[in-house]
Amino acid sequence: QVQLVESGGGLVQAGDSLRLSCAVSGRPFTTYGVAWFRQAPGKERDFLAGINWKGGQSRYADSVKGRFTISRSNTKNTVYLQMNSLTPEDTAVYSCAAGGPGVAASTYDYWGQGTQVTVSS
Repeated sequence: QVQLVESGGGLVQAGDSLRLSCAVSGRPFTTYGVAWFRQAPGKERDFLAGINWKGGQSRYADSVKGRFTISRSNTKNTVYLQMNSLTPEDTAVYSCAAGGPGVAASTYDYWGQGTQVTVSS
């Protein structure tokens, strides 16, 4: 079992930055990755970024490449998502997930509860 807890969401203004955290516990995850997804009201859940825990390789969706950065802390067992230049279109529930690899949500077995990010114009 793997447990994930997100934090760091909130209400920000357009152009602001925000850093989300995903605390991971349970089964050591040297054999899987952690990814961030988001889901806006009425829309599908979208892959944003993923990182391989063991090697640190990362990948990004084209929609956030250059604005979002995923990173990890081995000592804190935490994965971060740094989000810059936020726009109202970034408003969504952001969730982290363990499993993968890939961009499909179905390949991830464990999910956090999600954290709301709201960007005002």
